[in-house]
Amino acid sequence: MGKVLKPCVTIKGTKDGLLFLLDESRPFSVVLHELKYKLERETNIWDGPDTQVHIKIGSRQITRSEEEELRQLFAVRKNLLIQSIQADRKRDPVEGDGNIQMLAGTVRSGQILEHRGDLLLLGDVNPGGTVRSTGNIFILGALRGLAHAGGEGDSNAIIAASIFKPTQLRIAEIVSRPPDEWKDSEVAGMNFAYLVHQQVAVDKIHHLSRIRPDIEWNRFRR
Repeated sequence: MGKVLKPCVTIKGTKDGLLFLLDESRPFSVVLHELKYKLERETNIWDGPDTQVHIKIGSRQITRSEEEELRQLFAVRKNLLIQSIQADRKRDPVEGDGNIQMLAGTVRSGQILEHRGDLLLLGDVNPGGTVRSTGNIFILGALRGLAHAGGEGDSNAIIAASIFKPTQLRIAEIVSRPPDEWKDSEVAGMNFAYLVHQQVAVDKIHHLSRIRPDIEWNRFRR
């Protein structure tokens, strides 16, 4: 059984107060939604004296309006006093290094995993689960739900999975449902979907370098 995807917001107690760790790999809107839920619904946790709050946003860069939106969420708890909002120092770019993000877990029915850039998921996407990315999607596991790659119009994006049995595929604005024969048996081996002549096609993964030679496999190196 795969692991459930980790929360967007992790809260730790320190000698200086509370530390809020915001997942840098998830869309900021999703992080804010989870934070709002925690601050508004878990009322008993926040009752008490004034408490200093430090927020770490990882390597994410946020705008002034996004920072203001973040601060407004804490306004519902008058005793939570924001002392700092810290971002990690941005690393210098390294030649050949891409923006692919590796996540481990299972996307269960009703869950939506959203990501900016290329995504490598170590786990399954169950029926009723959804994975969306602005870049390519690589799933080392079973894809039995919905996958949407190239979410901001990238028609060169691909969707690859070890077990390829999606309920629906989307690449850029093109939507495709699997052919009827996929319902009877899973496509053997790792396969990938891509666009050709504004239609979704599926091929074996060993043909990827021929069909999409622009994809840099060295981005998988950690």
